[in-house]
Amino acid sequence: MSDTQIVPVELGEDRYEICIGSGLLNQLGTRLKLLLAPERVTVITDQNVSRLYARRVVDSLEAAGIGCKTLTIPPGEASKSWEMAKRLYDGLAERRHTRTHPIIALGGGVVGDLAGFVAATWMRGVPVVQCPTSLEAAIDAAVGGKTAINHEAGKNLIGAFHQPRAVICDVDCLQTLDARHFRAALAESIKHAVIRDPAFLDWQEAHLDGVLALEQGTVTSLIARNCEIKASVVADDEREVLTGPPRRAALNFGHTFGHAFETLPGIGLLHGEAVALGMVAELDLAVRHLKFPEADRDRIESLLRRLQPTVKYDLAAASDAVFEKIRLDKKVISGVRFAIPDRIGQTVWFEPAPRIR
Repeated sequence: MSDTQIVPVELGEDRYEICIGSGLLNQLGTRLKLLLAPERVTVITDQNVSRLYARRVVDSLEAAGIGCKTLTIPPGEASKSWEMAKRLYDGLAERRHTRTHPIIALGGGVVGDLAGFVAATWMRGVPVVQCPTSLEAAIDAAVGGKTAINHEAGKNLIGAFHQPRAVICDVDCLQTLDARHFRAALAESIKHAVIRDPAFLDWQEAHLDGVLALEQGTVTSLIARNCEIKASVVADDEREVLTGPPRRAALNFGHTFGHAFETLPGIGLLHGEAVALGMVAELDLAVRHLKFPEADRDRIESLLRRLQPTVKYDLAAASDAVFEKIRLDKKVISGVRFAIPDRIGQTVWFEPAPRIR
């Protein structure tokens, strides 16, 4: 376990650690025994991840003397639904899953959000351990305690804050992630740099080729720095207070437009692809209204284009459907608000946001 990087999330009694390294799924039973000493657990995963990693996880848990049942969902955003949550509740009830039995979320962002929501609401809250198997989940979704399912009116509108007891990130899982999903997830990493850490933006520009080549040390460093940024933001504002300057809300940079793009029918964007487009659109607002330097906007867009060559969006051509989705954004109070940078490393609220035609 000596090569594992540990990132603490300092939340008082809810403090936990993010463990990042190679071979960690094989150690899951041992680590869980030391952390929670459970008699049994329920693993929630999707069909794709189950084929790849469920046997490894079950073997590790059973070797540590932990009983295990696996509940499997279909892959994809459609599974973040009330109907799928109900199916998982039924599985927990059938097994008589009590408040002392942890849920293991094994998968990407969809699994983490759904399993976290189920854990937050079953018996008013049971422990959850996040085991992200995608880059997007490792650097963002698995950290911070936000859980949610979708509503037909918008993405992540039904949810709860429920911090994990641990995040176990086995970087070996990224070897089976397809290139499109891996590249899309890096938009979240660029977002973290833009809102909090100019030096990390420099690092990503210099090391992107190594990241894309899946150099283990480089990828581990990338994940660890993202988790440090996310952990510091969460510790400063665990439940996303929307008054005062944007603290945790800064993590939504790119997401106000991004969620709208992602949920529009017929576009077919991955979450990270939608966030990249959202950042481009919101940087346009920053340049025109907050004096964000055009040179920095061009630099960020250039880095995004190294991931996604077609990342461009004409904000003036945004459809009525996009703006209708934005009105349901969770940051709306008296009107739509954007948490966007006025310089690299700092975000501010921009409101009221004009409707651009």
